[in-house]
Amino acid sequence: MNFSSSTSVCSCYSVGWKSSSLFVQQGFLSNAQNGVFLSRKPKEITYYKYPRVSSSASSDPLLVRAARREPVNRPPAWMMRQAGRYMAVYRKLAEKYPSFRERSETTDLIVEISLQPWEAFNPDGVIIFSDILTPLAAFGIPFDIEEVRGPVIHAPIRSEEGLKALHPIDLEKLHFVGESLRILRHEVGERAAVLGFVGAPWTIATYIVEGCTTRTYTTIKSICHTAPHVLRALLSHLVQAISEYIVFQVESGAHCIQIFDSWGGQLPPDMWERWSKPYIVEIVSIVRKKCPKTPLVLYINGNGGLLERMKETGVDVIGLDWTVDMEDAKKQLGNDISVQGNVDPAYLFSPLPALTDEIERVVKCAGPRGHILNLGHGVLVGTPEEAVAHFFDIARNLKFDPPVEDHALGEAKLVV
Repeated sequence: MNFSSSTSVCSCYSVGWKSSSLFVQQGFLSNAQNGVFLSRKPKEITYYKYPRVSSSASSDPLLVRAARREPVNRPPAWMMRQAGRYMAVYRKLAEKYPSFRERSETTDLIVEISLQPWEAFNPDGVIIFSDILTPLAAFGIPFDIEEVRGPVIHAPIRSEEGLKALHPIDLEKLHFVGESLRILRHEVGERAAVLGFVGAPWTIATYIVEGCTTRTYTTIKSICHTAPHVLRALLSHLVQAISEYIVFQVESGAHCIQIFDSWGGQLPPDMWERWSKPYIVEIVSIVRKKCPKTPLVLYINGNGGLLERMKETGVDVIGLDWTVDMEDAKKQLGNDISVQGNVDPAYLFSPLPALTDEIERVVKCAGPRGHILNLGHGVLVGTPEEAVAHFFDIARNLKFDPPVEDHALGEAKLVV
């Protein structure tokens, strides 16, 4: 089944998400006195598998078509961390629900937060509000997120004994992710791509081994040499869990999946080749068999020295951070893979004409085929909302003239 056959499932766009029939059908009950929606228990869920992306360019969102290097008349745009603390509406909600775990693991809050930037700025991608550590508890690793320290794992895994805590991922424990993606897909339809995401094995392993956020990664880097069999076993377990989690997100409604190897850039290239790349390759292989048309994006913070190696993982899109020159990256990667990025988030603090110029520069360097406009990192705290609105206004008004067609690759000019 392709997307065109799912139109009847995702056609009720005139109602707000809290009053939509799908929200009621999924078992969320409204409390008329306080406006709070309650998620039903996982055992009551009846999962509906959304059709995966089709092979028809006309029925898929603009972002999906760009990811597959299909003809588009403008670059699609979204932002990493586009839902978050820079938005006043988010800060107000966070005051009412101060626990990040509650906000990111309660279906109605996930949906509300995910839709805040969609309703304010109308981006071409709506990413689920979640965290790369969210699935950990579902395969045996409980964790907390503390206000000052951030993620904390009280029983880090550094030995064979520690590996005994791991078990296959229990997707029922992640029911709120599936529920949220289904509602988001219903609300957004095909007007924008619904984006899911995961952490790459190496990046997830840094938290599991270190036990918290770190700037040096000395413990896990040491284990690469002192107990490599333990780290390999952990990474292999993560491959299976993350692969299943990706498929779960796609079947719940995600059009596209981004893999964050956020801390892969902390490894020397030869170490990344050994301790990160093979496990990403394995994930891509597993997912391709079950979701062959779903675009996969790989992002690494500080990836300038890894671009060609990233391409070898088999993903569809390489996310570029802001320290990489777009023109240089295109030369290194070639024209057979898409790119995403890579405006410096600090430009959103600049005068709006300067932001406009930088957006145009990045888009021109990326070319008319296979580019998703984004920042080179997440939106920074304190970013002016008017600058975010301007970013998306400019993106919507960019046009390739003439529209990119197969025979005109490289001939289109950017028109504002």
